[in-house]
Amino acid sequence: MVRFYHEIALKGGNRPWFLRQMGNNLKRALAGTGITTFKRDSMMATFKLKSPDQWPLVKERLEHVIGVERFGRAYRVDATIEAIQEAVPFMLEGQNPTSFRVTARRTDKRFPMTSPQINELVGGQIIDLKGWSVNLNNPDFDLQIQTTGKDTLLSSEVLRGPGGMPVGVGGHVAMLLSGGIDSPVAAYQMMRRGCKVTFIHFHSFPLVDGTSKEKAGDLVELLTQYQQVSRLIMVPFSAAQQRIIVTVPPAYRVTIYRRFMLRIAQELALKYGAGALVTGDSLGQVSSQTLENMTTIGTVADKLPIFRPLLTMDKEEIIDKARPLGTYPISIIPDQDCCSLFVPKHPVTKSRVEDVVRMEEDLPVDEMVQEALDEVEEQTYHWPPSAASERVAEEARSG
Repeated sequence: MVRFYHEIALKGGNRPWFLRQMGNNLKRALAGTGITTFKRDSMMATFKLKSPDQWPLVKERLEHVIGVERFGRAYRVDATIEAIQEAVPFMLEGQNPTSFRVTARRTDKRFPMTSPQINELVGGQIIDLKGWSVNLNNPDFDLQIQTTGKDTLLSSEVLRGPGGMPVGVGGHVAMLLSGGIDSPVAAYQMMRRGCKVTFIHFHSFPLVDGTSKEKAGDLVELLTQYQQVSRLIMVPFSAAQQRIIVTVPPAYRVTIYRRFMLRIAQELALKYGAGALVTGDSLGQVSSQTLENMTTIGTVADKLPIFRPLLTMDKEEIIDKARPLGTYPISIIPDQDCCSLFVPKHPVTKSRVEDVVRMEEDLPVDEMVQEALDEVEEQTYHWPPSAASERVAEEARSG
């Protein structure tokens, strides 16, 4: 069983739409696992396993479905207290805790006993069978009983999901993805708000090796586990950099690099239907992320808003999110990104828009943006892998 409570329960009139999207995401995530009889009922979904051997794969898939608050294996019995008590010995097999509790939830109020009455009756049965001690606050074993309209679910294994809102209900954004620690975390934060993320990576190959491109691909492949389908757009930036290097004073190069990146990213975002740009900026972390420089850089994004989900987080907070996400080991692989190329020892930290605009007058801005757009490469990622083959088969049937 899978529970969706978390934020979805607060959505009022929009809840049916959120739940439909959640159901669709779950079905895609569980493709190829062999589950049967998928059923979505209010704030919960249930499905059947043909064999216990399926559980490890199903568990791994559910751990990556944003919007899932809790999930676990459950056993279905008739909606009677007699059926519940008959199943209790089976639920206790292989368990040897020092303490326990029973947690009943009477979803269907037509069930003839209240939740406290179920707790008391089944708890007494367990004491008679096993002699275990009751601990309501921190038990070693928690038997959960949920009555629904037609049956009852019993479970003792409840795992945490990612929570958040189902990917797809929060709109579409374009993420400027570096190979570093911050931007993958920012992308995941946007996914947890229900956003579908398109990734844009700027690289300086062949002026540097292709490590940053490889890292970007690895990061997107990992993050696709949370949104199931991802587009990665690779933007060659070396030609623009070479023009900037011979025209712009060293202290201003990074600022102008980033202004060009935003211009290009905005055009790509509009092309693919994204409603906002996202960066991994953290206020004051590096010279380009001072208040003054972010203002100067951001003025070129005149058609879309810029979201900075990590703005107030320090580096340790970001790393603490990157480690469990799994992006940290990839992000720390050494590479040369665009903005580390030809960087001066003392870049400007308090740029002014009027100064930077004057420097850009010596550059063919529109031509440089178009040249980069003409050379982009696109890659698509699918998770789980079976979802890609099913999509191809569906397209073949419809075609």
